[in-house]
Formats: sequence, structure tokens, C-alpha cells
Amino acid sequence: MHADGVPERNETERNETEAQRIDRNWIELLQELRIVQTGGQVLTGFLLVVPFQDRFAEIGGGGRALYLGVLTLVLAATVVLLSPVMIHRAVFRSHRKDRVLRLSATLARVGLALLAVAMVGLGALIFSLVVGTAGGVAAGAVLAVFVVVMLFVVPARVRRQHASTTYVAS
Repeated sequence: MHADGVPERNETERNETEAQRIDRNWIELLQELRIVQTGGQVLTGFLLVVPFQDRFAEIGGGGRALYLGVLTLVLAATVVLLSPVMIHRAVFRSHRKDRVLRLSATLARVGLALLAVAMVGLGALIFSLVVGTAGGVAAGAVLAVFVVVMLFVVPARVRRQHASTTYVAS
């Protein structure tokens, strides 16, 4: 319930307590993290073997710098996306799940952003190797616009369009 006495949306639509809402949100966040972590870990594995390929020697200084930047972003994203589980373990049964949930939701957004920027860089790197530097720059720009649309524009539109939609339990 809000401070002004108006019930929160979940209280009227889901008939759940605050603790139940926090538990449900935590479970949903963990499901999202499982999906993203798998993709991030596959990407990390791919990037870790790239320097051991024969063709890596052909990459110039700019390509190597881009590769190292992408690798750093992916490794950082992996750590950030794993951290909610580590934090939860550290404070388990300390009745701080609401704080852990808020922090973990923020970490999930940061991890997704790092992963998205890494994917833009990876796309630019691969295109530059296949079709040249100009193609890599163009691919990176197109991917950057696509990431902005998918991570910011689409969710904002969904929030606006469905702000007044009521929840119907099935």
C-alpha cells in the first residue's frame, strides 16, 4: 500500500503480500538472468578462443584493440550478471531480499547494457574482418541503433501502452 493509502497495483490484481511479490519478482529476475547468462557465457567462450586462430594474426592494431574492448565488456557483463546470485547467497536469510531484488534488478540492466555494447563491437569487428573497415563501421552503427531501439524505445512504448491495462489472473 502506498503512503497515501491507495493499494498498489499488485495488491488489487494479484492478491499477494509484499513478501510474496518480492519472492515472485526475484524468481522472475532469476529466470531472465539464466537466459542471458547462457548467451553471455557462449559469447565469452567464443571470444576466448579467437586469439588462438590462425587468422587472428592478420588483425591490425585497431582490430586487436576492438577485440580486447569487446572481450573486456563481455567478461564484465558475465561478472555483473552473476553477481545477483552471489549477493543473494551472501545475505541469505537476513530478511534483506527487497534490497537484494532492487540491487539485482539494477545489476541486470547494467549487465544487459554491457552485453549489448559488446555485441555491437563484436558485430563491427567481424564485419571489418570480412568486408573491410568501412563495412565494420557501418555494421557497428546499424547495430548500435538497433540496440537502442530494442533496449530503450520498445520497452518505453510497451510501458506507455500498457500502463493502464489491468491484470487478469487466469
